[in-house]
Amino acid sequence: MTKLRVLLQTVRTIDQGTGKEHGKLSEHYRENVAICQMDPKDIRTLRMKGSEKIKVTTNFGSVVLRLVESLAAPHPNIIFIPYGPWASLIVDPETHGTWMPSLKGIPAEVEPAFKEDVLSVPALLEEHYRRN
Repeated sequence: MTKLRVLLQTVRTIDQGTGKEHGKLSEHYRENVAICQMDPKDIRTLRMKGSEKIKVTTNFGSVVLRLVESLAAPHPNIIFIPYGPWASLIVDPETHGTWMPSLKGIPAEVEPAFKEDVLSVPALLEEHYRRN
């Protein structure tokens, strides 16, 4: 299976903001926040298509997201994930005294996750805390 090394950038999006209006436990929120925006060329390198599931792994954890073709391309080997519970589980929790973790330029690896699920917030947190 093909894997690709990338840099993770966490971002604010309009859809992420409006998704909160429906509640963070809503399907609308998950559809708009549990996503990974990727350069179309990188998607082809992985032999994937938009809306398929992708696993993003960093030194701090891994999470399965829905793949979205980025409209801001080209940005090879850079992925964008909206701020939210999914992104929070794969960024460095260390704040170095600033009370804010590093949210940009995080080395990551992505790979297809066709048979895995994009978890809801309760399921995501339950799985995370069961492992830790």
